[in-house]
Amino acid sequence: MPLKSLRPLSLSLLTATLLALGGCSTPTVVTLQNGTQYLTKDMPKTHGADGFYEFRDISGKKVRVKASDVATVKAED
Repeated sequence: MPLKSLRPLSLSLLTATLLALGGCSTPTVVTLQNGTQYLTKDMPKTHGADGFYEFRDISGKKVRVKASDVATVKAED
């Protein structure tokens, strides 16, 4: 196959892959007891026995809060 015909095919494949991966995230709102809200790209993970939620907010900042400080975790409307 000539190199010129591979470039459009590669670009199309890359675009389709990025779109598929983008559909996997679930934007989530984490609301703390004090009213502070964080918007995340994905559902936060909890870390077992230590009782903390750990996630990255939409700006990419890593956030770690005690589970007892969290009021709600719900998918964004």
